[in-house]
Amino acid sequence: MVDSQYYLPNDIGVSALDCGEAFRLLSPQEKMYAHYLSRAAWYGGLAVLLQTSPESANIFVLLQKIFRKQTPAQLEQVATAAGLSAEEYQAFLVYAAGLYANMGNYKSFGDTKFIPNLPKEKLEALMKASQAFQEQPAEMEALWDSCSCPLFSLEDKQKQLGLGDKGITTYFSGNCCLEDAELAQKFLDSKKLSAYNTRLFKRDNGGKACYEVRLASAVQKGQNDSFTQEPSYDVKPYCTRDRFGMKNLAYAANENQRKMLEEYRRSFTFGSVDAHKEGSRYWIKDKGPIVESYIGFIESYRDPFGSRGEFEGFVAVVNKAMSERFAKLVGSAEVLLPELPWPREFEKDTFLKPDFTSLDVLTFAGSGIPAGINIPNYDDIRQSEGFKNVSLGNVLAVAYATQKEKLTFLEEEDKDLFIKWKGPSFEVQVGLHELLGHGSGKLFVQDDKGKFNFDKSKVTNPETGEPVSLFLHLETWDSKFSTIASSYEECRAECVGLYLCLKNQVLSIFGHDGQDAEDVVYVNWLSMVRAGLLGLEFYTPESKSWRQAHMQARFVILRVLLEAGEGLVGLEEVTGQDGKPDARITLDRSKIHTVGKNAIHRFLCKLQVLKSTADVEGGRALYDGYSTVSDSGAHNFLRLRETVLLRKEARKMFVQANTRVSDSCTYLFLRFQDEAEQLEADLLEMNRRDAPCWSALKGQHVRILVKNI
Repeated sequence: MVDSQYYLPNDIGVSALDCGEAFRLLSPQEKMYAHYLSRAAWYGGLAVLLQTSPESANIFVLLQKIFRKQTPAQLEQVATAAGLSAEEYQAFLVYAAGLYANMGNYKSFGDTKFIPNLPKEKLEALMKASQAFQEQPAEMEALWDSCSCPLFSLEDKQKQLGLGDKGITTYFSGNCCLEDAELAQKFLDSKKLSAYNTRLFKRDNGGKACYEVRLASAVQKGQNDSFTQEPSYDVKPYCTRDRFGMKNLAYAANENQRKMLEEYRRSFTFGSVDAHKEGSRYWIKDKGPIVESYIGFIESYRDPFGSRGEFEGFVAVVNKAMSERFAKLVGSAEVLLPELPWPREFEKDTFLKPDFTSLDVLTFAGSGIPAGINIPNYDDIRQSEGFKNVSLGNVLAVAYATQKEKLTFLEEEDKDLFIKWKGPSFEVQVGLHELLGHGSGKLFVQDDKGKFNFDKSKVTNPETGEPVSLFLHLETWDSKFSTIASSYEECRAECVGLYLCLKNQVLSIFGHDGQDAEDVVYVNWLSMVRAGLLGLEFYTPESKSWRQAHMQARFVILRVLLEAGEGLVGLEEVTGQDGKPDARITLDRSKIHTVGKNAIHRFLCKLQVLKSTADVEGGRALYDGYSTVSDSGAHNFLRLRETVLLRKEARKMFVQANTRVSDSCTYLFLRFQDEAEQLEADLLEMNRRDAPCWSALKGQHVRILVKNI
């Protein structure tokens, strides 16, 4: 029996992201603009396969070839004839859907590997009975040989993403460790280069380590020539070829959009992060577009070191009604920011009012789809030039809906209230999290001319009373705090949401007053406490590591609220009605505004002070302390983790629309129809070229991969 956390259940939830009405209301020009941006996002999103695991691209191509020749209904007949049961064929479809939804064979939320929930020989029988195999037996056999072993393997190192002995990653070659990542980061910092669009590969060169920093770029010459070798580091240039089609300049609505797209194209052509930053500056200036988008190497959650971005691209249409609420929140930001618990000197000098819109997603290419986004992630731009916030309305509408019988760990009397207010409360939390969470707080910085962005003679550390430390020129939040940066920042933003949702002014903006407002606050805090317990699913005891930044953050908040005491939060182990281990969470709503608020006040102030002052040592001590999962103390969290795994519900998968132009019209259609064989050949070639870099990994599949493809 395979542990259930390593496969997707046959009854997994599947939800359609409905964008039909919003898309129909677009003008012909706006539809064409959305279409070409979507195309760029989907083709660029294939890079995620190469950023996930050594076998992801080959599995993707194998599935593409099978489904391109036969529909699922036709394949079902083939499967039956090949000896598969109805449940086994369903398991195959679920696995394929999971691979497409996550753009790889590791879950985008949690970074755990998932394998097909059917015997290997049954999947092989289906593959060999398929029309694709009948037409190209040698090619399909080679593809199967290249990926079938890792496709099913659950060796300890392959169970999750991670660096060195903690897991699998393709951001680094198989022989890299944390020290290699730190060495490369120092080199990149010295050359004023960002790691966002890179991967690191280490080779042996006559007994001496040789590092290749691979840059995502469409060309191998040009601006990349400035990336010179440093003798003490032995880093040499290497460029990967990726596909980014930017053909929609003619359909841009204004000059900011045109310049934005030109800079993006320059970035993807030459691998220039500076060009992408320029494009992001034009993007910030493009206020209130009907079709909103962002594309590039963005979030660093899945880089084990925390400084490299995974590719994503989204295209969405504005929901005007909900956007009006967010605009009111933006208008109140300057009144709400002083309510946060840190001293005024630790807040940005000026709040740069961003666009904050609610969007219906047309396209979100990458490994997963969030509920909200605060971008760009470049610290220097966010601090002094601005940012944008988006809430993804059609994601919120379906992602967190659940049935009462599937609600775990809550008292019966809380369940109906939870179901009623979960969506509205999460809408409030997302708004505060993105706008005033990620959008708040100052980093103390010294620039390249020695100038400080604060009055050094007047600012002291409120925790110690001593002068503050700071970020030196070229140091960034990600590079400085590295492995804890993403989760730490998510925790800070979540705490801001909990803290400010207590304000009547905020609740009124979202249309909640009186008893309804009190219920929204209660369910928001209860949701956070429950999420902290659910977060244990994403902790790996063997490596003592967390696999998901947001869920680690929520566990930390649960620990903080439990520590507050006075009966605010209760967490006990019980026996369920089925006789199996269970747990119950309680929250005393009468103490949220007192005990709860005070606890978050103290913790949030510490988080911000440590962040502002670049205190990595203090930040790690605080955050790692609350992140610890053990079997000692008041709660046995290791045992509770087993209960969470026993009771867990699989995360839903989304079905997205796709567009295609025909007779000058844009309409929904299947993606990757054009140039399918060439596209697949390119993916296999890029993966084949990388294959020797995983030879340090154990397992026969590496040798097969090199041999056959």
